[in-house]
Amino acid sequence: MLKKLKFYFIGLVPGLLIVFFVLNQKGASCSYFPNDRVIAETLTKDFSYSENFKKEMEANKISEKQLKDEIITNGAIDFDKSQAQKQPCPEYVLLYPKNDSRFEINYSKCKEKAEFTGFKKLK
Repeated sequence: MLKKLKFYFIGLVPGLLIVFFVLNQKGASCSYFPNDRVIAETLTKDFSYSENFKKEMEANKISEKQLKDEIITNGAIDFDKSQAQKQPCPEYVLLYPKNDSRFEINYSKCKEKAEFTGFKKLK
């Protein structure tokens, strides 16, 4: 019995290491939670901004790069305020940061693009 466990672990450990390094190089991620999935899908879309949204970004000194790399990536979707089942483009409310939110961002996520319509400073 001990010999079987030994062979099992001799195969298991290198196998796990190989899988870990292969998936890590490809940039694969396991986003099973709804918040993570919505944010990951949003970041793959082309972004478009309403005039009001652009003005609010300028007033708060936030660049497009900062919006993508920091705010959306580290934000949290408020599913109570969102209309995730709306067709053809679900509408979401993103709060940044996740705890003690300072900004609320409204956007719709279509097949080809994400259209940002509302930007509100909460604090």
